[in-house]
Amino acid sequence: MPIDETIASYSDLAFKSAIVIYALVWIMLVWQFALTRTVPTTARQLVTAGGGSDVVDEPPANVPGKVAPRGAERPFPERLGNMAFAVLFVGFGVHAASIVLRGFATHRFPLGNMFEFISMATAAAVGLGLVLLRDQRYRGMWSFLLVPVLILLFLAGTKLHVDAAPVVPALKSYWLPVHVTVVSLGSGVFLVSGVASLLFLYRIWQPAGHESDNLLGQLARRLPDAQLLDRLAYRTTIIGFPIFGAGVILGAIWAEAAWGRFWGWDPKETCSFIAWVLYAAYLHARATSGWRDTKAAWINIAGFIAMLFNLFIINIVVSGLHSYAGLN
Repeated sequence: MPIDETIASYSDLAFKSAIVIYALVWIMLVWQFALTRTVPTTARQLVTAGGGSDVVDEPPANVPGKVAPRGAERPFPERLGNMAFAVLFVGFGVHAASIVLRGFATHRFPLGNMFEFISMATAAAVGLGLVLLRDQRYRGMWSFLLVPVLILLFLAGTKLHVDAAPVVPALKSYWLPVHVTVVSLGSGVFLVSGVASLLFLYRIWQPAGHESDNLLGQLARRLPDAQLLDRLAYRTTIIGFPIFGAGVILGAIWAEAAWGRFWGWDPKETCSFIAWVLYAAYLHARATSGWRDTKAAWINIAGFIAMLFNLFIINIVVSGLHSYAGLN
């Protein structure tokens, strides 16, 4: 069927609009980040060794993760963050619309090239973030999570953009929406996990106590607690690991149907397997005494680097059977 150029133009417009909205959200969050006052680490109650508790002064309402009491006027940084989060929903909706419109324009599943794959993976990352990072404790993460999302979308919209067109003959299979959708969703989940581990290592490296009153220390105090970041990385990897593993298995089944073999050590197959092994190692290390915290986090980051290497270097530089839309 011929390409619907009108719908394709609407899809491109929605894609560009999503980038603009995400950039606006990022600016609002950075503004909130800068306005949020930091205070010494305190708690509403300090539990004593005997099981009792001493009440201490409660931090002001505009510290990170603190919500103003009901009925009180919310401070401007908190209202700014809530507005940014609401606008983020709009950006995600526009982003998802661009993917759906691309499919209608091409009369196929919109995952036939790197541009469409990155759009789907980043949408999955933002969608997961809207679910897992909606709590005030995690709002500070959005300033950092949107950075790789914006970079990837910018690269997809400039260097990797291709006009709406039918897929190459090798991708004309019902396995395309099954295999590539699962892999892109897993990649989006790993994006959130990788950012969480990076921020966790930063919090470990730069404590948020009184001794860190420089710029880096103030930045650390505006982030979620290190253990919260570590748990977030672990939770998201638990979600992404079986999804990505299922994508690799489905790809092997597709390879058998297309090329008569389940596994051929094609560069992309090999790199995907390495990434999967690294994430398996991270989950094992995360549950092993002596390997938790920093060692496990570095393994998680290594897995994320392998994913990025697979996406850009393997698809663009290395020759193989998994070429995307003539980019190889």
